[in-house]
Amino acid sequence: MFFVDEKIVYPGHGVALVSQIIEKNVAGHKVLFYELTFISKDMTILIPVDNLIAVGVRRLSSVQKVNDLFHMLSQPHKKDVHELTSSNWNKRNKEYQCRLRTGSLEEIGNVYRDLKSIAIQKELSFGEKTLLQQTESLLAQEIAIVAQMNEDKVVEYLRSFFSLHNSIPIEQKQNVITTI
Repeated sequence: MFFVDEKIVYPGHGVALVSQIIEKNVAGHKVLFYELTFISKDMTILIPVDNLIAVGVRRLSSVQKVNDLFHMLSQPHKKDVHELTSSNWNKRNKEYQCRLRTGSLEEIGNVYRDLKSIAIQKELSFGEKTLLQQTESLLAQEIAIVAQMNEDKVVEYLRSFFSLHNSIPIEQKQNVITTI
């Protein structure tokens, strides 16, 4: 159960604030809803308390999970980038969308790493660029709140993992909360 004024993650949309808990009468039954107001979108939704698990709504990641994400990003990419670029974009996009819907910080990070690795090899298509921006935004929103930092600084830090002119040593990148 979440509390009013708690920040949570809604898969595919990012961080939202539980603005209130509402009781409504639906088909003769009393149903509890969370009213979620998104942090970086002008959007508010109601979600039944009973549907939270099915939708994948979760608490913000811990500092340790954020540090684990940056450790993963600092490691060499395990997939062959040629294999990624030669596969069908529609198939990859479907897989990426499924990963984003999990709401998992790690899965979003993996999609981000795949797309950034592809971008080093070739120019991204419009769909790939759009998905890259979405994943970067989802990661930056959550990390900025967990690390209590400016979101633009987090984006800059995320991008530094894939920069050709990288000035931050890998050892420092593995513990983002104490580095930035």
